[in-house]
Order: sequence, then structure tokens, then C-alpha cells
Amino acid sequence: MVTEERLKRAVALRKDDVFLRSEFAHLGSPAQLSRAFKQLIIDGVLVRLGLGVFAKGKPSALTGKPIPVQPLEVLAPLVLQKLGVKVRPSQAVRDYNSGASQQLAAGIVLDTGRRRITRKLGFGKQTVAYENHHA
Repeated sequence: MVTEERLKRAVALRKDDVFLRSEFAHLGSPAQLSRAFKQLIIDGVLVRLGLGVFAKGKPSALTGKPIPVQPLEVLAPLVLQKLGVKVRPSQAVRDYNSGASQQLAAGIVLDTGRRRITRKLGFGKQTVAYENHHA
């Protein structure tokens, strides 16, 4: 399959670890891209983080199943940055870093400012939550 090989090579040559499907639209038709992405996910080259959002994959040391090359805490802000959303750490993280609190948020929470985000991002059972602070 030609499109699959071109997509695999394009992913390997890129430095970034997260990709939007739209970045590869020039490689083929939507149907060809869907088949190519599906095959690369099966092969473990890519993992899916959300609708049209992919990350480079590697085999897990524990299970051998594909996992993202970096943790979701690192990849999620990169995805939102590619989508044009400015992201800051959540209020709980800012309080913890400033010493105002000893508690750290359980899970991944990102502050998107005034932007309301409905895009679901995650991998496995871990998902990203969003908070809005209008300051």
C-alpha cells in the first residue's frame, strides 16, 4: 500500500510526537488516509489520542502493547498548541507550584483561559479535563 508507506515515512521524518490528521491530507484521499492510519495503529507506529489526533507509539515495557512515546501530560498541551489554543497549568498546579497548596490535582487538567474546549483527548483510561479562568 503506497499511501501507508508514505504516511509511515512522513511520521518517521518528523521531530514532533503528536500529529493532526489534516497535516497529512496531501498524501492521499480521505479513504486512503483512513486505511493507512488504521494500519499504522495496528502496527503500533501510531496511537490515537482523539478524533484526528495521533501520537508516535512505542511498545509498552510491561504489556508490549503500543503506548505513546511521551506521557499524556506532555502530549496534550502540544496538541492544543497545534490547534491554536493557549494552554496554562491548572489552578491546582499553579497553587502547588507557588506553595499555596500541598494538594496536586489527580489527573490531567489544563487551563484554556477564555476558550471553551469540547475536544476529547486521552489514551486508555486517562483523559484530559479543561478548566476556564477568565483572569
